[in-house]
Amino acid sequence: MLRRSPDGCWRVVPQASRIVAESCIVIALRLSGMARLWRMVCAANQRMICETLIAATQATHAAMRAGAAGGSLSDIAMAAMRPVGRHTKANAKRLTKAARKAP
Repeated sequence: MLRRSPDGCWRVVPQASRIVAESCIVIALRLSGMARLWRMVCAANQRMICETLIAATQATHAAMRAGAAGGSLSDIAMAAMRPVGRHTKANAKRLTKAARKAP
């Protein structure tokens, strides 16, 4: 049975907001790189797809484990967002650093 807590949904909001903000940065940097506004590595597009699939798989497994352990809906959402958040944070950091080095 799922445990319900009134403040559970509010734990999810900051994490989801951070992921949205970092995703916007990553998308903007990738699109500007594809438009040749700054130099990107040739394998960047393939890396993007591979990382997306890996993050989605990790998120699915984490959510399933949290649900099987009897976690609340917010626990399941937080578990699913953790791997996605790690990937978006790493991508934003890496792409921002690369874009700053670009001429």
